Amino acid sequence: MFEQLGEAHGLPKKTTLRPLVDFVAAVTRHLKEGDRIRMSGLGILGVKTQAARIGRNAATGEQIKIEASRKVAFRAAKELKEAV
Repeated sequence: MFEQLGEAHGLPKKTTLRPLVDFVAAVTRHLKEGDRIRMSGLGILGVKTQAARIGRNAATGEQIKIEASRKVAFRAAKELKEAV
């Protein structure tokens, strides 16, 4: 997908990828800090914490403890939902 952006604007691949790699790094840094990222027309990225819980091993039926974790959540903007 990123290569297509470069081709559409007549830019070399290296020139196209550099700002996108920086963008991903910035998004990752902000999500690690717990920030919400609002991208107009696209949606909102945020981090949700999932509590520890008891699960079940499907193969053996044995109960297992699932550790607490943090997940990246995305909520699509109205414009994106309507476009798709």
